[in-house]
Amino acid sequence: LLLALAVVPIQAVLALTMATMVTKLKTGRDLVLYIWTIPLGISDLAAGIIWLAIFEQSGFLNSMLHGIGAVDRPVNFLTYNNPGIVFLAIALAEIWRATAIMLVILVAGMGLIPKEYYEAAEVFGASPWKRFLRITLPLLRPSLQTALILRVILAFEIFAVVQALGGTLFPVLMGSVYEYQFDLLNSGAAAAVALIILAISIGFTLLILRALRVPKGATI
Repeated sequence: LLLALAVVPIQAVLALTMATMVTKLKTGRDLVLYIWTIPLGISDLAAGIIWLAIFEQSGFLNSMLHGIGAVDRPVNFLTYNNPGIVFLAIALAEIWRATAIMLVILVAGMGLIPKEYYEAAEVFGASPWKRFLRITLPLLRPSLQTALILRVILAFEIFAVVQALGGTLFPVLMGSVYEYQFDLLNSGAAAAVALIILAISIGFTLLILRALRVPKGATI
């Protein structure tokens, strides 16, 4: 739950910023979008292993820190003594891996906003920031709603990334389901935790639907 609350808002802001940048590009838009969505083709476990290679003792981060003289010997970041760094590593891996899910939805939503609205606002002297607040955000509400709901649901299913980077150091709800089902062979407890995940997902979905209520007749 803590991981989802920390990661999803950051991903929403990043995806919104990236989508705005992509839609403003005159050339190379498809290439930039393709590069930014590459992490979508990487499995959860593979993403976790990639970031493990960055944070482990013989990884890229230690090599870089040693190269600039910041440390004398490799630092073991992913240990019980550094829970904050473990959480940061998991959050970074998940942000890198899954932000593109929201990005694709928001880019599609922005593509449906009529350009005439922006042209009219520009004629009346509206600044880019005001056009974003008064045109883009309101008309993007249905797409933003969809992106947030999908991302929140998937955030509560995070497991492989956590296992690769934190193991049992950073427990998650889906990890509890796995432990009860396969380690403790307790199907009843596993089902109970799965129902808790379902209930939390439904609760957040209803909250998002209420907060980003789409007016009748909106189609974008």
